[in-house]
Amino acid sequence: MSLFEVTDNAKKQITYLCEKNNKAAVKLSVLGGGCAGFKYDWSFIDESQIQKDDEIISVDSGKFVVDGAGILFLAGTSIDYVEEAFGSSFQINNPSATSSCGCGESFGV
Repeated sequence: MSLFEVTDNAKKQITYLCEKNNKAAVKLSVLGGGCAGFKYDWSFIDESQIQKDDEIISVDSGKFVVDGAGILFLAGTSIDYVEEAFGSSFQINNPSATSSCGCGESFGV
């Protein structure tokens, strides 16, 4: 059982991105900064860059990895991929966030 949920739409997009970019995984980290105190940081990584304390969810042709240090801030989080007419993006529903900015890329706890 994982500490967070990744929807089927998000898994499909992660698979697509891993294949398109020839990478093993899409990684989500939490960094200090942003307008609300912390910010989400997305990256592509190779298998050798996965750390032993990272949380890993396998998808069809890749992996979704959450940085070990960020797990504390993301427990219970749901990650979805939403396609809209004027843009598509990963949507993060983080129950630990007590505040967030308008762009959805930073949050406070």
